[in-house]
Amino acid sequence: MDLKRVKDYIHWLYYQYLLITCSYVLEPWEQSMFHTITVTVLAMVVYTAYVFVPIHVRLALQFFSQIFGAQPDSTV
Repeated sequence: MDLKRVKDYIHWLYYQYLLITCSYVLEPWEQSMFHTITVTVLAMVVYTAYVFVPIHVRLALQFFSQIFGAQPDSTV
């Protein structure tokens, strides 16, 4: 894929983002604030998922393994 097609595709994705969020009607300073808040919230969601989802999955697996009759690990 040549560089121009990739650039056009990224530009098209950004345009779709502007249309979906309706941020194309904002003034430039409002757009920058909106994008900053959006990126910050997205980063917090990704970080939270990275930190807490594996812990909850492990705890859920332990819970369901105890319910379905698996022997608990020895604490000795």
